[in-house]
Amino acid sequence: MQVVAAILIYNNKILAFKRPASENKNISLKYEFPGGKIEKGETDIDALKRELKEELFIELKNFIKYYETTYSYTDFEVNINFYLAKIKNLNLKLNAHIKYKLISIDKLKTLKWLEADYAVIDHLEKYGLKDFN
Repeated sequence: MQVVAAILIYNNKILAFKRPASENKNISLKYEFPGGKIEKGETDIDALKRELKEELFIELKNFIKYYETTYSYTDFEVNINFYLAKIKNLNLKLNAHIKYKLISIDKLKTLKWLEADYAVIDHLEKYGLKDFN
């Protein structure tokens, strides 16, 4: 499965979004970076723009590819392309999540994340955002 996700940055902190409770313990009440599946005919950026509009009611234009990883869950494999994007305000409306946290990179692992996101979190801890600021 091909997926895109946005690492949203506000005042040099990262936005983490908490998923609602569900029967799937792999995703229930865990934090994630917003995004989703790439639909047929979409580019990564088209999919990311669509997902951010659907999930958070925001429209962003400038994305920088940051990291790519593949993770194998029990039932499926996911290939995720992560993109960095700055947001200017926190005027978000949560459509797919129950809450969000604004958190510094060194505190990301204090939250319970989707398993596939830990690779990019490790990368953020090691390399930070120095190429993005």
